[in-house]
Amino acid sequence: MQNIQHYVLFPNHDSGMRLYKELKNLGVRATIAPTPRTASKCCGISLMVREEDLDIIRTCIKEHEIEILKIAAVERDINPRRDKYC
Repeated sequence: MQNIQHYVLFPNHDSGMRLYKELKNLGVRATIAPTPRTASKCCGISLMVREEDLDIIRTCIKEHEIEILKIAAVERDINPRRDKYC
């Protein structure tokens, strides 16, 4: 299992939704997610994407002139006991 997860960060919600729509049209898997605090302190959405799709995503961003803040690689923080109280 990969220990790094990639997120596309946006300055606003509209840019995130535009890229999400364009990626879906291309058949690229993306998941709308909250922005990880380790990647940015700003509130907002991000798109969680696969590393192998990054070249296609960068091309899509340029072709459709979608504004992003950055593509961040974040170490996964998987805690199987999170939110378990018993």
